[in-house]
Amino acid sequence: MNRFKLISLIVTAVLLLSACAPAVSANPPTTVPVAMPTETMALTATTAPSDIPAATATETMASTETATQVPNTIVDAAIASGKFKTLVAAIQAAGLVEALKGNGPFTVFAPTDDAFTKLPKGTLDTLLKPENKAMLASILLYHVVPGKLMAADVVKLSSAKTVEGKDVTIKVTNGKVFINDAQVIVTNIVTSNGVIHVIDKVLTPPM
Repeated sequence: MNRFKLISLIVTAVLLLSACAPAVSANPPTTVPVAMPTETMALTATTAPSDIPAATATETMASTETATQVPNTIVDAAIASGKFKTLVAAIQAAGLVEALKGNGPFTVFAPTDDAFTKLPKGTLDTLLKPENKAMLASILLYHVVPGKLMAADVVKLSSAKTVEGKDVTIKVTNGKVFINDAQVIVTNIVTSNGVIHVIDKVLTPPM
């Protein structure tokens, strides 16, 4: 009987201790995971933009600056356009590439490829011959005026002295601008060493 009472007391004590112990949940506590993502977000918001993107932005700016420093001279612009193939070939044949890539500034009245087709038959072929290099250079330099004259400057003039040494006449008729008898069809192609105005005829220096 005493043994039975002792067992009963032990069982009762175990049940009481079990009732007082905190309940164990199958799910992990919510406090720790909530705190950890919050800390991670804080690091992402404060550390990354001030360090990594700043360096990336600097590298991007450096590469952009390098790209904008690529030379874009009058000759480069004429080649890139694709509408002055004959003019570029003539400049090369006359040995004027380096001169027109110089500091300048220059104002060039540039004839298009179509403008050269208006020359008398055989004229261009004759000019491109090595023995006529000086004559070709003279004709090309007659298309070049020292200084940078934008369209607004050109229309204020009645003439302009060319690098070749002779003047071209400038006139405005019915809202159209003419250099000698060649019409200006495109204006203000700005380059690193001057400006190009496109004309529809080849200029010929007076004899």
